[in-house]
Amino acid sequence: MNKRRIGIKTLCLTLALCMLIGTVLTLAGGCTKNEKGGPELKAAGIIHEPEFGGVYITMTIDDFNALGFRYGDSVNVKFSNGYELKDLPYYNGYYTQTGVPLLIAYPGYDYIKAAINNGSDLWEVAGLKESDTATITLVQSGKYFDIQNARDLHYEDIREKYPSDEVFANFRAIQAGRIGTGVVYRSASPCDNQHNRATYVDGLIKKAGVRYIVNLSDNDDKIKGYIAADGFNSPYFLSLYEAGNVIPIALNMNFGSSEFREKVARGLTAMAENEGPYLIHCTEGKDRTGFVCMLLEALAGATYEEIVDDYMITYYNYYGITGQGDKAKYDIIVSDVLDPMIRSMLTVEIGFRSYFNRHFYAVQFFG
Repeated sequence: MNKRRIGIKTLCLTLALCMLIGTVLTLAGGCTKNEKGGPELKAAGIIHEPEFGGVYITMTIDDFNALGFRYGDSVNVKFSNGYELKDLPYYNGYYTQTGVPLLIAYPGYDYIKAAINNGSDLWEVAGLKESDTATITLVQSGKYFDIQNARDLHYEDIREKYPSDEVFANFRAIQAGRIGTGVVYRSASPCDNQHNRATYVDGLIKKAGVRYIVNLSDNDDKIKGYIAADGFNSPYFLSLYEAGNVIPIALNMNFGSSEFREKVARGLTAMAENEGPYLIHCTEGKDRTGFVCMLLEALAGATYEEIVDDYMITYYNYYGITGQGDKAKYDIIVSDVLDPMIRSMLTVEIGFRSYFNRHFYAVQFFG
């Protein structure tokens, strides 16, 4: 059955307006032992991490773990200004629900970090300044290990490990709802090559005829740094950037904030003002990209199942996870990662899956 296409420019302008007005859519410290004999990191320096809104605690992940902390532990984090976070899970990924704080040792980070997952900037919430320090104390070993084990996923940055360029680049067209074929694409970054995917994305967007890019992860300074780096090899992206056909909006993942809403509205407005086909991307093309694509898909009349199917392709591309092959992990990702994003769009909290499918045109974004 052919789907009736929806005008992507009208879609983007409508969604941008709704997001702006919030309306209803009608479419290194010292280590000691604590008093219980567990490890304790005392008086470590802190650094503000503004992109995702967190606090780096200046000890490397390896050195912190060498003190005796393990992923899945429960810890307290107390800052020298008196602000304290109790019973935090310590994970190597963003495994808490939206708005729930955690201590994280994300692969590639220089230091461990305390943050409020997809929430307000902890630095500002805690009223911190650069002269403050942090103390981390073990509360209970292994308290959150079950979640750590289920969510501990890793992927490789070697092209030969994947069946195609498209899978490796997490590249695909969005086709949920009434969005026409070949109008909007999503992918990993075509310019940030930290995961060795940029050149592959560049070739795929050239082949697809992409004419405008919404870059969710970077600002102009970051993009210029990628371009100047040794080994940069994304000539098609460069041609679009130099022609003014890339809008970088440096989005964080606090999707309940006015800053997030305003930046996404700016990106969608830019899409509506320029000719497609379009690319939406962040670093991996996973969460920030996933959220913005959900908005477009939902406005275009996609069902809950269509949105889940599109979002979870990313977890197949990176980790090989499918609903049939690894149902337990699949279901946890849907319930702990995707569902909170969708829930934030709805005016109701209970029974939101059936509500979404039956009454989407009464949902409220960021209201």
